[in-house]
Amino acid sequence: MTGELLEAGSGLARSIFDAMPSPIFLVDEDVRILGYNLAAGDLLSAGRTVVLQQRGGEALHCIHSEETPWGCGSAPACSDCVIRNSVSEAYRGGKTWRKLAQMQWKKPDGSAVVVQVLVTATPLRHADATLVLLALEDVSELMQLKRLVPICAHCRKIRDDDEYWQRVDVYFKRTLDINFTHGICPDCVEGLKAEMRSAVVSPRPGE
Repeated sequence: MTGELLEAGSGLARSIFDAMPSPIFLVDEDVRILGYNLAAGDLLSAGRTVVLQQRGGEALHCIHSEETPWGCGSAPACSDCVIRNSVSEAYRGGKTWRKLAQMQWKKPDGSAVVVQVLVTATPLRHADATLVLLALEDVSELMQLKRLVPICAHCRKIRDDDEYWQRVDVYFKRTLDINFTHGICPDCVEGLKAEMRSAVVSPRPGE
């Protein structure tokens, strides 16, 4: 499975590659793109003929790739780049390398977006050459759950980033598209039964 095979556009290798839901790139040691799947294509504003042979930061519009004339890998911040370092570790160590990172990408309109990305770099040997499969999974929504969520100690509503208080089910539906079913737990059932028994037994005022 070389870059030429993946770019041939047919066969089992291409079909498997394109079936992956996360953006995946085939890169060399310098993070130069040799191939990519359909999900990765959604991140790119340029066509395939332009993207191929670009470095990852240039193709993904990393804000640091434009800080020097030499592009991706040459800016001071590039020494700490999780993508570049993960590819290097996978290339040298011969095993899969996974790392969570916060990244800043520049959209085609020039605005910057910050995303939480799970980077997976897997070495691939073919024809005496080592390449790396680089997968980028956006886990921004999942990472939001790891932060402290302000919740009312009395009614259990959650305060969102816009300072609005919402029911727990409404909050998770809006932020993560999670639907809830509703029921009553055993403890609450017993509590309701006790309240009902008390209401039946206790005389009304004036009786």
